[in-house]
Amino acid sequence: MPSSADDQLSDVFGAPVADLYERAVGADAPGGLDRLLELRSFLALAEEQVARVRDRVYSAMDPERDLRELSASNLRMDAEWLQAALEARDSYRTALDGLLLTMPSPRLTVRPVNLTQPTMTASLPPDPLTPQRAGTASARRP
Repeated sequence: MPSSADDQLSDVFGAPVADLYERAVGADAPGGLDRLLELRSFLALAEEQVARVRDRVYSAMDPERDLRELSASNLRMDAEWLQAALEARDSYRTALDGLLLTMPSPRLTVRPVNLTQPTMTASLPPDPLTPQRAGTASARRP
């Protein structure tokens, strides 16, 4: 089922939402993509509930409908359901937007980072008190 975030997710990740679900299970999935899609699924469900309650209210208020069937208690219940569904929708949308802000941009190409430091070798100048003869050791005297 579609959600109001689908176009945004497709723009951010450069792929349709269906492809993102396939990508999320792969080894090369961007970090947090599975959580993002989980929130997207909850958002889609909440939006579906909003639409169902809206349609039920429209149906109850249809001008062709018999007014004797109209029930204030049913409309109050629908208003409570609608409020709960709208709050859920808003919460999921806020969480999804927040997660998108914290995720690294998927459009950036990842370059491997070289953490090894260059090494440099240097030799000290000879000690002026040491004889300059290579390979000879000075003899100790008793």
